[in-house]
Amino acid sequence: MRFDVVISGGRVLDGTGAPPYRADVAIDGDRIAAVGRLDGAQAQTVIDAAGRFVAPGFVDCHAHGDAAVFDPAVQQAALRQGVTTFVLGQDGLSFAPGSAETVAYASRYFAAVNGPPAKGSHSGEHVPPFEGSRSGEHVPSFEGSLSVGELLASYDRAVPLNTAYLLPHGTIRYDVMGPSPDPATPDDLAKMLRRVERGLSEGAAGLSSGLEYLPGRYATAEELAALCEPLGALPYVTHMRAYGARAGVGMAEVVEIAGRSGAAAHVSHLHGPADVLLPLVEDALAKDVDLTFDTYPYLRGNTILAMYALPPSVPGAEPDRALEMIASGELDGWWATLAESWPRLTISHAPGMEWSEGLTMVAAAERAGVEPGELCRRLLTETRLEAGVVFARPDEGPEGEESVRRMLRHSSHTGGSDGIYVGGHPHPRGYGAFARFLGRHVRELEDWTWEQAVVHLASHPARRFGLAERGLVRAGFAADVVVFDPAAVGDRATYAAPRMLADGIDDVLVSGVRVLAGGELTGATPGRALRS
Repeated sequence: MRFDVVISGGRVLDGTGAPPYRADVAIDGDRIAAVGRLDGAQAQTVIDAAGRFVAPGFVDCHAHGDAAVFDPAVQQAALRQGVTTFVLGQDGLSFAPGSAETVAYASRYFAAVNGPPAKGSHSGEHVPPFEGSRSGEHVPSFEGSLSVGELLASYDRAVPLNTAYLLPHGTIRYDVMGPSPDPATPDDLAKMLRRVERGLSEGAAGLSSGLEYLPGRYATAEELAALCEPLGALPYVTHMRAYGARAGVGMAEVVEIAGRSGAAAHVSHLHGPADVLLPLVEDALAKDVDLTFDTYPYLRGNTILAMYALPPSVPGAEPDRALEMIASGELDGWWATLAESWPRLTISHAPGMEWSEGLTMVAAAERAGVEPGELCRRLLTETRLEAGVVFARPDEGPEGEESVRRMLRHSSHTGGSDGIYVGGHPHPRGYGAFARFLGRHVRELEDWTWEQAVVHLASHPARRFGLAERGLVRAGFAADVVVFDPAAVGDRATYAAPRMLADGIDDVLVSGVRVLAGGELTGATPGRALRS
């Protein structure tokens, strides 16, 4: 027997939930050819997996790598955690589909999350660097009008990871209605629906919403349900309108949208008190909602400062008007109302004020010789609303940690990093979430067994997002395969040093091609744009 690749001597975690078993894995082309005792098999490449597990590649159900996936530093960060697929288009805002004006809005408003794309053509040619990575590497631009098909084509075989893409509701709404806070008219809905149907025909993996962001915040449940009707088995993925102690408000809307449309539902980054959240999940399931959710294993979040700091009266969907209001002094009395928040905010991204990155708002204000409210005003103004922050939640502590553990043990859970790679001091989750799931929550805390971990991180999300023939180590399936050391796998990224690469995962294949060898990128770019 001769194959392209043989991974020999490892213990296979096949993704079905079965205990690990000793087997070799043979690969021909982009497919797994055989799994079993393959004594005497020959191959062009042999990977010795003795003492290690062999598992299907992990699916990051919530990644803000829409532009950052082109950055080799981000690619290595993901692959060193065993992540072979990013699900993009999250929180209702990304680069497609839309006119040039819409793409520019989504790029600007969400620059501290998805990163500002480079300028130029989106034809795939090399252009100036992706500013968010600060790596000096080149990426294609998403400037100008852009369809889902064109965006997926820009990812296909251009990067070492696979990508799946959710239709972003906020981008679609802006493309039809601009920044208007008004309810959608029947004509508006018809136009949005045509964009959803076209995006699905071009391969989108579902529809996402961001109901704390703009313009998604303006949408009603009726609007969202109407746009979910064409999804079929694909999910409606939502950053809900409310989390934490008010999560009941957000979950009630999810149940309403799923009930009206018949769509499956997936809640993004479902964090907060488990005593509040788990009964809401169980209630939705009892109402026959096909519900899943993702979490990341940290107690702090990461978002744009404007969403956190500006009052609802500011038209955030019109950035220039918002900046005019800030400059006019109209909000000068507002900043004092946020005094209790300043110690909990750490500046992650501040273009033009990079000296402040990694400092709390209080420490940065002291360094600048101003009050924290004035520093916030300067950050918003000088970065033109692009500043980002890592924020500590009120429940940070043992109770919050216990809630994280209880949430990830639920059968509807999937793994998502919510990785944001922009700025000089991002949240460490983009560099460590999946390795932390394995090292801390499997090996140390035993929240999962190893076989349960692979279900939560690979096979369950592959099913949720319609990623055909992925998520299992099985003959005939795509050869997205991770080899990891159970004794060594773990995260190293911290809030103080957020870009530290994970340990314990040195060999990764995507579509049968070795993309990580000895922990280093091979330079191969076999990643597929996965079309549902």
